[in-house]
Amino acid sequence: MKRNLFNTVWDMHKVTTLDSGQDQLFIGLHLIHEVTSPQAFQMLEERGLKVLRPDRTFATVDHIVPTASQERPFKDRLAEEMMQAIERNTEKHGIEFFGLHTDHQGIVHIIGPELGLTQPGMTIACGDSHTSTHGAFGAIGFGIGTSQIRDVLATQTMALSRPKVRKIDVSGRLRPGVYAKDIILKIIAELGVNGGIGYAYEYNGEAIHALSMEERMTICNMSIEGGARVGYVNPDQTTFDYIEGRQYAPAGEAFDEAVTFWKSIASDADAEYDDVFNLDADQLAPMVTWGITPGQAISVEDRIPSLRELPDEQRETAEKALAHMGFAEREPIRGKKIDVAFLGSCTNGRISDLREAARIVKGQKVAKGVRAFVVPGSKQVSIQAEREGLPEIFREAGFDWRGAGCSMCLAMNPDKLNDREISASSSNRNFVGRQGSPMGRTLLMSPAMVAAAAITGEVSDVRELAPSPEPVV
Repeated sequence: MKRNLFNTVWDMHKVTTLDSGQDQLFIGLHLIHEVTSPQAFQMLEERGLKVLRPDRTFATVDHIVPTASQERPFKDRLAEEMMQAIERNTEKHGIEFFGLHTDHQGIVHIIGPELGLTQPGMTIACGDSHTSTHGAFGAIGFGIGTSQIRDVLATQTMALSRPKVRKIDVSGRLRPGVYAKDIILKIIAELGVNGGIGYAYEYNGEAIHALSMEERMTICNMSIEGGARVGYVNPDQTTFDYIEGRQYAPAGEAFDEAVTFWKSIASDADAEYDDVFNLDADQLAPMVTWGITPGQAISVEDRIPSLRELPDEQRETAEKALAHMGFAEREPIRGKKIDVAFLGSCTNGRISDLREAARIVKGQKVAKGVRAFVVPGSKQVSIQAEREGLPEIFREAGFDWRGAGCSMCLAMNPDKLNDREISASSSNRNFVGRQGSPMGRTLLMSPAMVAAAAITGEVSDVRELAPSPEPVV
């Protein structure tokens, strides 16, 4: 009793405690992509090592793939070299590869869940910081660096220090026009971008368990932006219903047995935590970032803070943010003009995100001078969207419909901001230069808010628009 899921799963996968004081953990699922894996495979080559468990390793391509045209060879020589490297390495080591030639290529944190690879109680590692996404299933997802990728490839284990666990209890219910993205932006704004350092975050409460799996993934995805190593939600019937029937999920009696196990690992009702943070979802409004960190976020109803009202430790970064963004203290965020509207990323590139954005833009037109585009998070998302007629809705409104990939989230591909452009973005980071231009500016918000900004040409309150009250499907 009094056990939380994080410590239960950690102890289940602990191999030993090392002399360093770190624990050696067995990794149940290793996801790799084209950017962070080549050096790790080269390290194996230099040591004459093989991949120990290719059956637990799965690869895709997402970061550097172009979205306007995915014809090979890529125009970018380095991108083409990365593609060839992952094709060569996965073939040599017998690793399942969801490349451009398959119907399952996409952003690594989107294809894992949609294929049923991500399951409760797993330890999951990937050379990408947003691996915390998989915690939405009651798994523990770790973003890792190249040397740790090497370790997992060679040994299926890695060394980690056990973090503390903070319970984030979100009570109440979201009002119309407010989404999972608003919950996590509010949490990060309250606790700070460093507030989660040394912690795993357990998201709980009425508002969290009322969310769909895709919405839970949005919240867990951005845990890393608040400094937390891990973010997770206890598995429940919503989780089990999502997993059942997917390609790599257990089936028949094995699924029933898995559900019994998955229920057993959930945090006890009297579980103990190192810290607890409470948030009331009833009081939330749509959130928008105004600065250069995800923690610099306010509701669309509010004004940019003045330096004097901020804690001392936040003022220097805030001053830099105001200078970079060209904003002034106490200005309203609503009404800020945008140049680009980007719908996509591992945070908000899933089918439910695109459906809600399509509901907002249906029958509308993108504002003059705004460059707007939609990048599905995976080929399966794109295929489903096509079945539902979403591309036509976006195209008729003036959006560009693209192929699957990370796109402008990090701009390691042709999708970039130009000069001082301002982007309304459904992605996860608004760092200086993150979207491809060192002078570019990024405003993070929900997909619905991005859609509203695309139509009006400025930051707008999506609740004040009059979209169809019904889903587009």
